[in-house]
Amino acid sequence: QVQLVESGGGLVQAGGSLSLSCAASGSIFTIDSMAWYRQAPGKQRELVARALSGGNTNYADSVKGRFTIFRDNAKNTVYLQMNTLEPEDTAVYFCFADGVKNYYNDYPKRFWGRGTQVTVSS
Repeated sequence: QVQLVESGGGLVQAGGSLSLSCAASGSIFTIDSMAWYRQAPGKQRELVARALSGGNTNYADSVKGRFTIFRDNAKNTVYLQMNTLEPEDTAVYFCFADGVKNYYNDYPKRFWGRGTQVTVSS
């Protein structure tokens, strides 16, 4: 079994910064992609940023230029640096790992973290 543990959420004023981290633990051979999603009250969960194992990244239009995702493959950890935060960024942020294999011929699986709250005050 693989577990994703997020940390780094909290309360910040608009214009401030926060950094999130997510560490995957367990018997892991490879992880195709690691991503951050968020879900605000009354809204659907949405992709914030994704980092592929080869280094490519993609972002939601709403966070481009403000958020940066980076991944440490050796540590199976993904980070999200969030700058110039806005009240609209307030949400629970979830870590997501896709294409997780426990060994070479394993069937790829997906895992979610439990989430961490980010609150941006105006």
